[in-house]
Amino acid sequence: MISVYAALQHVESEIIVVDNNSSDDSCQMIKSRFPKVKLVENKENYGFPKGNNSGVALAQGEYVCILNPDTVVAEDTFSKVLAFAERQTNLGIIGCRLIDGTGNFLPESKRGIPTPWVAFTKIFGLYTFFPKSNYFNQYYAQHVGEHETAKVSILVGAFMVMKTNLYREIGGFDENCFMYSDDIDLSYMVLQKGKANFYFPETTIIHYKGESTVKDEKYMKRFQQAMNFFYRKHFKVSSFFSLFMKIGIVFFSLMKKNQGKSKQNSAAERYILISENETFGQKLEQKLKKSVALQHIENEKLVFSQTFSDKVQTELVFDNANVTFKDCIYFMESYKSKQISFKIHPKATNFLIGSNNKNDRGEVIIVE
Repeated sequence: MISVYAALQHVESEIIVVDNNSSDDSCQMIKSRFPKVKLVENKENYGFPKGNNSGVALAQGEYVCILNPDTVVAEDTFSKVLAFAERQTNLGIIGCRLIDGTGNFLPESKRGIPTPWVAFTKIFGLYTFFPKSNYFNQYYAQHVGEHETAKVSILVGAFMVMKTNLYREIGGFDENCFMYSDDIDLSYMVLQKGKANFYFPETTIIHYKGESTVKDEKYMKRFQQAMNFFYRKHFKVSSFFSLFMKIGIVFFSLMKKNQGKSKQNSAAERYILISENETFGQKLEQKLKKSVALQHIENEKLVFSQTFSDKVQTELVFDNANVTFKDCIYFMESYKSKQISFKIHPKATNFLIGSNNKNDRGEVIIVE
């Protein structure tokens, strides 16, 4: 939320938060810290599609952005995306470049339509063996470069910008789908309207993932239901292929579940706080019960060259009071390494956000 506020400083806008019956004090936090936010408090978890539809129903702007809560946007994200949108004549949805909490690019930022064949190449990993073949690389739209602005078919629901009237014209997310294929379905419906979807990598956001997609038995069931839903809605397939999809979806779901259990990075041996706030550095030392080195942002090259040279497992903590969210994202991308983990201390808060592993759900660490 703090990064969104920072990115909307010079954009006429409103923020609508939909809470799907959270079990913590999220709603009270929103009311106390962000009183200008329009808060929708659902009494049960209606799922991603219905939750977003209830939020967009209140939207008054020309454009709407669907944004996951486990994201961090750069200060210029919205201004760049909106400027790009205004230059288009047949706009569908705009998606941007996403990275995870370790600084690695998320390939689902751009995708192709998961036709039966494309689904086959994805489920059995053929795209990894033939990344340059148009016959095998369509699921992650690998014909489009990571830093190349281009038309693509499918965008990820963690960040989607489109005209509000188009969203309403197609009926928004299909509420019959609880989650996991909803963004595919919305992107596909926009294409069916003759509109063009764009992958726009000139701005990058962090998607920590996992907060709404815990890899357990419920995930497996919902993922299967979601893919079955998309195929029943948009494709005519044989009984043989339906059976194959059931087997393939179970196989793929098990892979995703196992990813969630993968071994995380070992605990950091060294902590470096990029900040000018000595008081917070002392609080962080008390929390971690370890020494925390304080470095100014001007010493960027010294910090990273030292980290790489001695190969000590290091955690870098960026103080948002001294480092913009855009710079945090830049550093994470530029210096990603198995021996470095990243955390962000949002401005005027008492917590850190981040993750230590590409398959690890984002976490919040309170620093009293």
